[in-house]
Amino acid sequence: MAAAGSSAAAEQVHAALLARGETVAAAESLTAGLFCATVASVPGASRTLRGGAVVYATDLKATLAGVDPQLLARHGPVSEPTAAALAEGIRIRCGATWGVGLTGVAGPDPVDGQGPGRVYLGLSDGASTEVVRLDLPGDRAAVRSRAVEAALAVLLERLTGGNGQHRDGVTP
Repeated sequence: MAAAGSSAAAEQVHAALLARGETVAAAESLTAGLFCATVASVPGASRTLRGGAVVYATDLKATLAGVDPQLLARHGPVSEPTAAALAEGIRIRCGATWGVGLTGVAGPDPVDGQGPGRVYLGLSDGASTEVVRLDLPGDRAAVRSRAVEAALAVLLERLTGGNGQHRDGVTP
């Protein structure tokens, strides 16, 4: 179940997308569908949420989200290039205006040299793709929830022309 802050942010994202006549899709690794579930909790979400893919397994990042297997071999599943490729791939595959890619380590153990709480959030609108690196505190549930909150905040910032406060290394 989504936290109250995530639900409010999802409502704001939905309203902003609706006002612009745009849609979103997500490729989710560490969040395993939590982003899409949070957006889908908003009444009328079917007008702005195109869909998504849970790409927990590395091979599914390629087959479902269109990430180049050579990119995955070179950079690993938890990396800035992978987050960008997830966002771009799912946007195209779902026919959405915006693509969100979430990959990271919820913990408790490191993955490929990345420590617990390290999250890469990709956001693509077809014209540009940005990646935000986050270091989020807490246990598995907290990291996953905070990653969704961050994704909603960054997307809302882009939709509404925010001030760019969420950048690499910044924990919202």
